[in-house]
Amino acid sequence: MQSKDFGDLPLLRTITKIFGPSIWQNAIVVLSHAASAPPDSPQGTVSSYDMFVTQRSHVVQQTICQAAGDMWLVNPVSLVENHPACRRNRAGYRVLPNGQVWKPQLLLLSFASKILAEANTVLKVQDSPPKKQFATRSRAPPLPYLLSSLLRSRPQVKLPEEQFGDEDGLDDDLDESSDSEDESEYDDLPPFKSLSKAQVAKLTKAQKTAYFDELEYREKLFMKKQLKEEKRRQRMMKKTAAAASNPLPSDYGENAEEESEGPSSVPVPMPDLSLPASFDYDYPSHRYRYLDNSNQWLVRPVLDTHGWDHDVGYEGINVERLFVVKDKIPVSFSGQVTKDKKDANVQMELASSIKHGEGKSTSLGFDMQTLGRDLGYTLHSETRFINFRKNKATAGLSVTLLGDALAAGVKVEDKVIANKRFQMVVSGGAMTGQGDVAYGGGLEAQLRDEDYPLGRSLSTLGLSVVDWHGVLAVGCNIQSQVPIGRSTNLIARANLNNKGTGQFSIRINSSEHLQLALAGLIPLLRKLFDYHQEMQFGQ
Repeated sequence: MQSKDFGDLPLLRTITKIFGPSIWQNAIVVLSHAASAPPDSPQGTVSSYDMFVTQRSHVVQQTICQAAGDMWLVNPVSLVENHPACRRNRAGYRVLPNGQVWKPQLLLLSFASKILAEANTVLKVQDSPPKKQFATRSRAPPLPYLLSSLLRSRPQVKLPEEQFGDEDGLDDDLDESSDSEDESEYDDLPPFKSLSKAQVAKLTKAQKTAYFDELEYREKLFMKKQLKEEKRRQRMMKKTAAAASNPLPSDYGENAEEESEGPSSVPVPMPDLSLPASFDYDYPSHRYRYLDNSNQWLVRPVLDTHGWDHDVGYEGINVERLFVVKDKIPVSFSGQVTKDKKDANVQMELASSIKHGEGKSTSLGFDMQTLGRDLGYTLHSETRFINFRKNKATAGLSVTLLGDALAAGVKVEDKVIANKRFQMVVSGGAMTGQGDVAYGGGLEAQLRDEDYPLGRSLSTLGLSVVDWHGVLAVGCNIQSQVPIGRSTNLIARANLNNKGTGQFSIRINSSEHLQLALAGLIPLLRKLFDYHQEMQFGQ
């Protein structure tokens, strides 16, 4: 039996269709090769024998329940091993790694099953409890997952000439005020001559520190100047696009077309994808290259970063395109299909947005994705309006069809940008389906450097709350990035839930200090040493 996604369910359903559901009433599940060592877990650790047997038995029993249409059916499980090298006891019976003698237990289960079948015949007990059929019940939709998908902020679809700057335009207003207050200081700096490596080597330690500090300060001012010029150009293009929608004289339009005409676009290769680390000498990034040309259809391969196949690791294709209806309504289409030896996943998203006033817009979208072994269809709509200069409110609806189950939800969201450093998003909503309701909410606060991304300081706080079936699930995660020195960053992450479990990690990135990379080998060497000791004690 396959333990992933009930891969043998179609075969068991065929058996049920031919022989009837009653064939499973007296069936005994037998797992062969029971003396074999269990496989390693996905994390690479050694699995417990009893835990592996329990998991495999549960998967087989659940698959039989779905095939038979009876959720109350529990088939007994027996382990069998007939290999000649299997360990035996003094009586000559084969013994499994857990100390169990499998042959007497299998005979006992067979006799017990026969006795229960005869007793059911005498007592005229029905094969399955009335009104408890699993097949007639519709599958309950995963409300917590659908609620988290509803609460997720979705980017608004924009026209090609409007895809500049921040998503909601609130940062642009702040940039305009800051640009008017302080102009670029880079042009006012005195001339500066960069030194070669040989010249830098002759400097003293204090001179090197002063030189690199001055160089870093000038680079930061130069990048800030470039960012301001780029934002001014984007705002100018927005104003030009808005002016182009107004009727203009014919001669002006002809002159504008002549000026806008330029050389035809030439297809250029896109940057190579970063492949996962491998001990292989080959780095086949050329297999994932694609061109950025004038074609409106963007077709790209899907890279599986956790795949075992290093040579050809992509197992799908991604297609995207942006349409414009009547020069006013943008329509975005994106689809992705992935296929491996067992499963196939399909994801498709169709979205559009319409503006109906200054700072007001309504978006409508349709999603299709694979959820388990079913296809889920979601229709969602959101209305956004900027009621204040630094505040944006959103209200949305969502309807999801999964199999024969229907779920609907509603959400509200509010985004506040206090200044260029701090912003906060608060959201809440509810999802209902088949008489069940799930409530949830979230909060995300971000504190960053005033010159981010030039300034590398960034801190994020996230909080999520879900109430389903009276069980409250609370999760909190914190991430902070602090610059240490000129080329070193300290990144700390922590998450905690109301069950008392969590995780904490610290990472240091540096392009100068090799000692940090050598210190990272200490946990690896310790793990190898512990593994060597376990092998010695095991022998």
